[in-house]
Amino acid sequence: MRVVIQRVSRASVSCPDYGENRIRAGMLVLLGIEEADSEEDAEWLCSKISKLRIFNDEQGVMNLSVMEVSGEILVVSQFTLHAGTRKGNRPSYIRAARPEKAIPLYEYFIARLKNETSLLVSSGWFGANMQVELINDGPVTILMDSKNKE
Repeated sequence: MRVVIQRVSRASVSCPDYGENRIRAGMLVLLGIEEADSEEDAEWLCSKISKLRIFNDEQGVMNLSVMEVSGEILVVSQFTLHAGTRKGNRPSYIRAARPEKAIPLYEYFIARLKNETSLLVSSGWFGANMQVELINDGPVTILMDSKNKE
């Protein structure tokens, strides 16, 4: 699993078919799931995300987690995070998980993040054509991959 985490002042995801979900200050998590992913990948990422110290303390130092600032989280599926660009100019998405594998893992990830943080965790709609709006605070953007645990 790959995630792009953005510290946000606010964020929203909308789709004509489903409506809109919004959060106030917290994290926007763009989530890419590949065929090789499992619940263990989701568990590792959710644990890291919940404790990631990217929010400012009283001295302006990034020293607090989303839980410590009572932030909110918006999770949006994004299969393009597994785009292969080695060959040619048209990205290949062969590594991205098919819906029958990805949807249960996406739902597991969201449930696990809610359980891990006890915060408001909103989400987009898997497979939908969505519009994402955000105000990146900082900007702070973190990349994480459960297969490359750096």
